[in-house]
Amino acid sequence: MKDIKRLIPGALVSIALIAAILYFVDFQTMWSAIQNANYRILSGSIILSFLWMFVRAKVWQTLLRDKPKYVDVLFAASEGYLLNTFLPFRLGEVGRAFLLSRKSGMTFSEILPTIIIERVVDLAFAAAFLLAALPYVADSQDSERIGYIVGGVVILGLVMMYVLARNNKWALDTFHKLSVRWPFLQKFGGSFLESFFEGLGVLTDGWLFIRFLLWMSFNWFIALVAYYLITLAFFPQAQPEWTLFILSAAALGGAIPALPGGVGTFEGAVSAALFVFTKDQSTSLAVALTARLYNYLNSGVLGTIGLMREGQTLSGVYQQLMNMRNKQNAANPDEVN
Repeated sequence: MKDIKRLIPGALVSIALIAAILYFVDFQTMWSAIQNANYRILSGSIILSFLWMFVRAKVWQTLLRDKPKYVDVLFAASEGYLLNTFLPFRLGEVGRAFLLSRKSGMTFSEILPTIIIERVVDLAFAAAFLLAALPYVADSQDSERIGYIVGGVVILGLVMMYVLARNNKWALDTFHKLSVRWPFLQKFGGSFLESFFEGLGVLTDGWLFIRFLLWMSFNWFIALVAYYLITLAFFPQAQPEWTLFILSAAALGGAIPALPGGVGTFEGAVSAALFVFTKDQSTSLAVALTARLYNYLNSGVLGTIGLMREGQTLSGVYQQLMNMRNKQNAANPDEVN
């Protein structure tokens, strides 16, 4: 019941956006747009979908200091994205850390901060793209404000993580002093923070962080080209700069609470961004649905292969994650209450 209550805000957001889409979209026009799309161009985005995942795995492996094997990172990342499609609360992020920890020799708490860093930098790229797109967007004052807010929060977050990484001994000593009254919290939290700070250490390694940013830039460039091809398949007049706004809207829309997989928020963000340029809501939704298929394709294929290689199922991984959480709660009932 507690989990169901936590789902309600996201579900309300998704339902409201789906209702708005149903109200404004002419589905006959949308279906006609899907039928008449340029599938030769779309085939190029399919290839890029898999290339994106291969590069994203390299991004994550770089953050992990190349400790795990690339193939293990690739399948763990794909499994995580697949889990995010079906499980609430973005459990796929926790799931990929959990799955990789079982086959890499690295601890869960050592892997987790690399995922946080990856996601924070993703938001930084989304904010940068949004700001870069604003000269091409009419009435962009509100979007500019959002871009600066997101960019500021992201930079602040990175600075705080960098400070923690540079001063991890002080942070650990402070934690131990403050948690002395709670032995379990001190024992469990201390060991977790030690591994967590070790994972944050990538921020203090200049050359490693530059390599990470280069791979991440290449990863976002692939996404830009892929989204441009998808848009071009439906709107032959599409301009490359449109993609900056569409992709940033998709990324920032994914951060809004919603049902698993960002149902409603993703479609709403992409179609609304494209509507700014085209004034065609129905065909814009066709682009959004195609982009969703693009996002599902690589994780669906590679994630399923990964789960099969390891003898896992989606429900099985979900149950293991819940068991892990329940064990922590049972070991510290005061914290749960």
